[in-house]
Amino acid sequence: MSIKYAETEQATGTTKYVGQAIDRVDGPAKTTGEARFAAEYPYPGLAYAALVHATIPRGRITAIDTAEASAVRGVIDVLTHENAPPMKPAPKASMLNPSTLVSGTPVNYLATDEVHWNGQPIAVVVAETPETARYAASLVRPAYEELPATVDLASEQHHAVPQKGNMISEAAADKGDAQAALATAPHSVDLTFTTPPHNHNAIEPHATTAVWDGDRLTVHEATQSITWTRRHLAQRFGVPAEGVRVLSPYVGGGFGGKGSVWAGTLLAVLAARATGRPVRLSLTREGVYHTVGGRTGSIQRVALGADADGSLTAILHTSVSRTGRVGGHGEPITAGTRHLYAAPNIHLRQSVVQLDLLPNTFMRAPGEAIGTFALESAVDELAWELGLDPVELRLRNEPDRDPVGGQELAHRRLREAYALGAERFGWRERDPRAGSMRDGRWLVGMGVATAYHPSMRMPANVTVRLGADGTVVVRCGLQEMGMGTATVLGQMAADELGVPLASVRVEYGDSELPVGPGAGGSMQTASAAAGVQDAAAKLKRTLLGLVRRSPGSPLRGRKPDEVEARDGGLYAGAAGQPYAEILKAAGRSHVEVESKAGMLGFVARTLRERRRLVRASTGVQFCEVRVDPDTMEVRVSRWLGVFDVGTVINARTAASQLRGGIVMGIGMALSEQTLIDHRSGRIMNASLSEYHVPVHADIPRIEVLCLDEPDSTMPMGLRGVGEVSITGAAAAVANAVRHATGKRVLDLPITLDKLL
Repeated sequence: MSIKYAETEQATGTTKYVGQAIDRVDGPAKTTGEARFAAEYPYPGLAYAALVHATIPRGRITAIDTAEASAVRGVIDVLTHENAPPMKPAPKASMLNPSTLVSGTPVNYLATDEVHWNGQPIAVVVAETPETARYAASLVRPAYEELPATVDLASEQHHAVPQKGNMISEAAADKGDAQAALATAPHSVDLTFTTPPHNHNAIEPHATTAVWDGDRLTVHEATQSITWTRRHLAQRFGVPAEGVRVLSPYVGGGFGGKGSVWAGTLLAVLAARATGRPVRLSLTREGVYHTVGGRTGSIQRVALGADADGSLTAILHTSVSRTGRVGGHGEPITAGTRHLYAAPNIHLRQSVVQLDLLPNTFMRAPGEAIGTFALESAVDELAWELGLDPVELRLRNEPDRDPVGGQELAHRRLREAYALGAERFGWRERDPRAGSMRDGRWLVGMGVATAYHPSMRMPANVTVRLGADGTVVVRCGLQEMGMGTATVLGQMAADELGVPLASVRVEYGDSELPVGPGAGGSMQTASAAAGVQDAAAKLKRTLLGLVRRSPGSPLRGRKPDEVEARDGGLYAGAAGQPYAEILKAAGRSHVEVESKAGMLGFVARTLRERRRLVRASTGVQFCEVRVDPDTMEVRVSRWLGVFDVGTVINARTAASQLRGGIVMGIGMALSEQTLIDHRSGRIMNASLSEYHVPVHADIPRIEVLCLDEPDSTMPMGLRGVGEVSITGAAAAVANAVRHATGKRVLDLPITLDKLL
């Protein structure tokens, strides 16, 4: 994908574009319908595929009758475990090879008669039209030998085992004796919280268009990880990675659900190979629920002990979540608790149990989103116990260093965020008594919670090409899911090179481009920023090398730190040259440099930094609700989020990202839950008519403020904004409901029956 920026007035000052509210460059294409998504690319002879899903949670296929389906006019082939060409099994996971980490599950589809969850794809129908494929899929008749299955987290929690940590997230911590401190604390709370499973509902359901040309494969794919998907497909289908091209210029939302390679992708590619035709497989909304993992449910205990003045003496946070018996990820549920509050005694444990369900996967702020609900609800309840203002309780326990490891807290500005937010929201007007505030007949409640998400970056390769005509081309194989990454990349490059934004073109969304980072963990922008900075520095050095051969250049003999990129050239004070002059004098039409970063370097840097630094985006969520005293209907009426995310590269796209996370947090608090039949393991509400995401009427005007202070430990001073704003959001709603009604809801979502 290649984009060019519209004419934009060039600002003045050292920074020209970073920080401005620049319109997203892909906006016109998306709003006019010009943008093509994965299921919209035409090919001659294109065929369509549909999945057949298992209807038992665990067992074996004893027979599968495809005769009636095959007889339907327009059906090209019906692939099952009896006739499908083989795929190689999923590789063993390794942090040094991210392509091994994107397998949604190790199940080798259509290479086994085993069924591991209700909804597992067991056959693929390929036909001339999508309607024919779906109809024929309904005619496939499998027979099963059903085996005992476990699908309920609550009844199986006693089988949970300690969760393993990794280089990014630890699963346990002990400091002092938290149990003893809790037992002797003058004030304490000890609460058990539950959160339900959640499913992905991106506006664009997962889709793949796969085309084989001999041993070369082209895939149009809705993915968050172009590079890793390319390598994964190469491994699974036994072809060189250079022979696989993954194209993903537009992605209609991901939130983690498109961060792995799931059945739809693999089976589309398999069907295309088997039939010799280009094949498109677009999942139905129900198909997404059955083949793409979601967020695990959780059972959490949070116990807090405190002195009379509110100083925490003990923090205990334990969790039980689930994975699939055939894959899934333990979530960092206690991650925020590890870093947010000072206490001499801390006990953290994460445990997991395997169930016969589709493996869980990443979902916006995995672990932290649901973990902060429990922690921040418990902190609020402790404030009620102490008769202390919830904001004041948090400020009294704000640490100077990391509470568990003692590391430096890089650029932490939570105190400033609380001060600004409390003033702006009117927190002083809150009557501290439960049920004391009203607006007509409505009960009014105000709640607050802390937001927290770790800030990291991954390796990213970026090339920058400067032309004699003044144009700049930035190339990186990254993903644009609607968050504005391509827009901010151009802003960065324009400032780093001192050129008008309109002269910058960004190319992305193609695995043929330099290796880009995955769009996950709020890491993509920071990762690409490091590449842009490095490439710009290399470009400056290259240009200074060229002027050495130009006797009349005022830049001769200058070192890189003595020159500044501005006004379309390099300058040392008032003396300098435009880029066009430098290149013309050197007889060059352009110059191109590449910034390269390796996985080994990333691992080494991550381990080194973890020993001395804890780096995170943080924030404060202020929520106001109105509750009907008769029906207990809850309406969120006002919201303010104040965030410390380092440098704000684009004020408009950052605010949009932060608001989006808050909307998801409101959905988590009030409506979203995946309902699983505990007899069959079937998802019972696999549609947007029964899985209730927030609609416009549910969401008030959301005000977002950012401190906009650079973090000197990160590229361009920025930190991730994609996930921090969902953290703490559900707790802010629950705390506001507690203030309005006097009732503490421990189990999400907060529905009428839990308040009546």
